[in-house]
Amino acid sequence: MKLNKIVLAFSGGLDTSFCVHYLKETYGCEVVTVTVDTGGFSGEELAGIAAKAKKLGVAKHCAIDAKKELFDRFLTYLIKGNVLRGGVYPLSVSAERVIQAEKIAQVALKEKADALAHGSTGAGNDQVRFDVAFRVLAPGLKIIAPIRELSITRKQEAEFLAKKGFPVEAKTTSYSVNKGMWGTTIGGKETHDTWKEIPEEVFSRTSAIADAPSAPEYLTLTFDKGVPIKLNGKKLNGVEMLGALDAIAAKHGVGKGVHIGDTILGIKGRIAFEAGAPLILIKAHRELEKLVLTKWQSFWKNQLSEFYGNLLHEGLYFDPVMRDIEKMLDSSQSAVSGEAKVKLHKEEFMVVGCKSGFSLMDQKVATYGEENAFYDGRDAEGFSKIYGLQGILAKGRKGGR
Repeated sequence: MKLNKIVLAFSGGLDTSFCVHYLKETYGCEVVTVTVDTGGFSGEELAGIAAKAKKLGVAKHCAIDAKKELFDRFLTYLIKGNVLRGGVYPLSVSAERVIQAEKIAQVALKEKADALAHGSTGAGNDQVRFDVAFRVLAPGLKIIAPIRELSITRKQEAEFLAKKGFPVEAKTTSYSVNKGMWGTTIGGKETHDTWKEIPEEVFSRTSAIADAPSAPEYLTLTFDKGVPIKLNGKKLNGVEMLGALDAIAAKHGVGKGVHIGDTILGIKGRIAFEAGAPLILIKAHRELEKLVLTKWQSFWKNQLSEFYGNLLHEGLYFDPVMRDIEKMLDSSQSAVSGEAKVKLHKEEFMVVGCKSGFSLMDQKVATYGEENAFYDGRDAEGFSKIYGLQGILAKGRKGGR
């Protein structure tokens, strides 16, 4: 099959720069590059990426701003679900890849391209996320992944580009950095050895503990139906909220972490990450939620939230069950409105207070360990007597253990 036009997911980094040249030389066709901004680029960087694409000889370059849509369609559900993979990692890349693939597929269909391409390796999760989204959204187009197909190293890519007259800085071959609105992930060198500590200088966006302010800082987050709407009383949209909160977190050294987990392909992977805003929002939201949800609301929501995060992480966002879970999450948030107070100090943060007009912790009704208006000590004694009855009977029956 002859290819006349290929649309490439383009970040301007080493991998996708290599892909431009490889695709042009291998297929002898036009290459259209698409950069989808999910919060990882400044205006100056976007201009630099466009210039690099032109220098590499692409037929056309497109830049798409998807930040607001990313927050509204994806990140709000990660907040509502308190989604942290392995209990630590806020899925900083997963949602971004889905919306990036979606926008790139739309460009390919509009451009009447013959194929879609991405710069993912054959070892990571991104290849699956792009492949699955492309097949769902543009099923008739061929998918090309040069880095995966060639099993080429970053050093070899740099050498290839240097021969073509596009030298690459040595530091770009040491780490693969994915920067976005929901955090930055870092892979390479020390992340491949589970015993090695990640050097402080790798965390480029977040202050070291020695540079963090000596005094703690307090901030107040206001939520409306599970969505953050105000920071310290100032109303902000989602994109503004993440930017402002991330700057505060970075100043205090908050948000650095390391995550070891299972990849979609079944092997273990390890990454470093910086995600101050997501971590603070999720923890603040979770504490507020505890105040207003019933025991069983929390239990079932937590089960589905973890499942939702797993499917999103593993590239299955377009399965209809995800829309079903989103409806449940929306329903669960009807009373999750109120404020959370957060203290930041020297690489640590804590939710030190919550309040809500929908609080189920009412001192007029009951105070834990002291008094309550709904029952007295005799009621509690009776409850305690019958509460474990089946266990008592099971223990006493013949042959019971």
